[in-house]
Amino acid sequence: MKKWLKRIGAGLIVLLIILQFLPVEQGNPAERGKFRAPADVEAVLRRACYDCHSNETVWPWYSKIAPLSFLLANDVKEGRREVNFSTWETYNDQRRARKLKEIVKEVQSGEMPPWYYLPLHPDAKLSPTDRQAIISWAKQN
Repeated sequence: MKKWLKRIGAGLIVLLIILQFLPVEQGNPAERGKFRAPADVEAVLRRACYDCHSNETVWPWYSKIAPLSFLLANDVKEGRREVNFSTWETYNDQRRARKLKEIVKEVQSGEMPPWYYLPLHPDAKLSPTDRQAIISWAKQN
């Protein structure tokens, strides 16, 4: 039994080493629009949302280590697909209205930012005041 456990452990180590050589796209597109919101709301969005919901992602050192690199790249890709504040000005009125409703829903429910993001990014935690500022802004626009 110990022999098999050692083999499995060695195999996992080899697999992790091989994964380090697989390319993962972690760039930031050059496209940067002029996102407009009140200063307090924009500050909260930049602090808590921009890493996944803009083209201004700050890629931390651990984003280079597989399998985390795959997870982070996927989260950012999905986040930008859902709403991208760097391309906000390109949204038509209907899409912008739909995204604002989604923002209200996600922020009110506490789904954003996701729980697993907060341990390594405690500054992204939204206070009740932060939540209310985002919700009020989104409902007014």
